Amino acid sequence: MTTPLETKIQTILPLLNESLKRKYLASEAIALGKGGIKIVSEISGVHRNTIGAGIKELSNKDESSTQSEVSCSTTDPRSEEKKTQDRIRAPGGGRKSIIESQPKILEALERIVDPASYGDPTRPLRYTVKSLRTLAECLQKEGFVIQKDKVADLLKALGYSLQQNQKMKQVGKESEYRNEQFEFINKRVTEYLESKNPVISVDCKKKENVGNFKNNGSVYRPEKDPIKVLDHDFPLKELGKAVPYGVYDIGSNEGYVSVGVSADTAMFAVSTIKNWWYTMGKERYEKVQKIYITADGGGSNGSRCKLWKVELQKLADEISIPIEVSHFPPGTSKWNKIEHRLFSQISRNWKGQPLISFEVIVELIASTTTNTGLIVKSALDQNEYPTGIKVTDEELRGVNLVPNEFCGQWNYTIYPTSDA
Repeated sequence: MTTPLETKIQTILPLLNESLKRKYLASEAIALGKGGIKIVSEISGVHRNTIGAGIKELSNKDESSTQSEVSCSTTDPRSEEKKTQDRIRAPGGGRKSIIESQPKILEALERIVDPASYGDPTRPLRYTVKSLRTLAECLQKEGFVIQKDKVADLLKALGYSLQQNQKMKQVGKESEYRNEQFEFINKRVTEYLESKNPVISVDCKKKENVGNFKNNGSVYRPEKDPIKVLDHDFPLKELGKAVPYGVYDIGSNEGYVSVGVSADTAMFAVSTIKNWWYTMGKERYEKVQKIYITADGGGSNGSRCKLWKVELQKLADEISIPIEVSHFPPGTSKWNKIEHRLFSQISRNWKGQPLISFEVIVELIASTTTNTGLIVKSALDQNEYPTGIKVTDEELRGVNLVPNEFCGQWNYTIYPTSDA
């Protein structure tokens, strides 16, 4: 039960500045008599030394008043009175900043964090310094007095911040016509969208182990009641792996994902595109003239994959619509829209949720939404898609493929056989 003194202190303290707070608590401690400092400290949470300092200030108030009167007699009374009212600490009071008390600490910290700038790129700390605690220990060994929390403030002062790895460096030599291909794709996407024809970005998401495995991320649950998962990440043969292949409609901000139980093959990829067309695309694009696909340069939908082109020919014949394809240059798949418009949103939606079954995976994918109005449909594809299928030269010649004048190996259109 709250005592009258507790109520009084809790009501008044928020209204006071640092100086008045000290003196008020000191007055309450004096009124309580012996043990008053301890009682007031426990109620207010203010250290006993602070309350003791307040008692000293109250006991010396007459002397302070006399000094103030003498000072005021030699200066403008009104301005000096204003300074006295506004001032919380005495002039020069308060703890000095760590940079002032230890002037060389910034230089030492920068030397530890970025040894290469000091001509010592092989220094072991370059690779071992990871945490604020480690940095604090390194500084302490050099004679500085600092704790890990203060290291964060110093790093900010030096212009450092937490940064994630960013995939920007391409492995191997940069592809010829790399930038020109980006410009070509951007131009074609704009033309298709303006003509109300579909533009889809396709790719296969990372395969996921099915089962009660840890899934990175956190979810709100009752305190001290985390979801308990297996203590290993080895795949369970009886459950297998989920293979999510996606189609993202750039113009309508819609996605379709087939969750396969077999392998990521060209047959599976085109089957997913076909399912997207009959499930979502056909209804939306009634007057379609062409379909434009942007895809990675490798994998099941790669520019060199013969089976990909053969399967697209079957689809073009079935729906009687030409299909234009553009592949991103090698090493640039992260620019494919599906990566950050659809797949990243799916990963965010199911973070912290064990993917215990194929049904759960399908439901989590289909429940993905964004503030921009993303709509996602998903379905389980239980068909078996064999790997290692060889495409003969005769089959490849049967593909009604017309390469574009610019980088035909990356840009081409597959027309229905009836248009040959």
